[in-house]
Amino acid sequence: MVEEWDEETLAFAHRMFDLARAGQTDELAGYVDAGLPVNMTNDKGDTLLILAAYHAHPETVSALISRGADHSRVNDRGQTALAAATFRRSTESVAALLEAGADPTHGSPSAIETATFFDLPEMLELLDQKAS
Repeated sequence: MVEEWDEETLAFAHRMFDLARAGQTDELAGYVDAGLPVNMTNDKGDTLLILAAYHAHPETVSALISRGADHSRVNDRGQTALAAATFRRSTESVAALLEAGADPTHGSPSAIETATFFDLPEMLELLDQKAS
């Protein structure tokens, strides 16, 4: 069953994804603390965590993880928050995700595949420490 959202609800959801993209950690965390689903996804399957990781906001990544965000979720293209953070070379986000238990081999492309393909040796070294 597909749930239809009214314009106001849809606008609110878009605003939450924008907060994740912009790294507005305190405001987004406040909404999550008030009941916003931490694992909500947009129409492309991106979670708040994936968006925060892709836009290199380690504080937001950590706040979402501490509130139960699922680091193993993949978007519609098979990408994880860890692969997104790796692509953006966000060492702090990668470290937070690895500390939370994110698997560097999960997803397609995985974080390791992403680091290899884009020739990111510093990211590959960080990921290899966890994969070993």
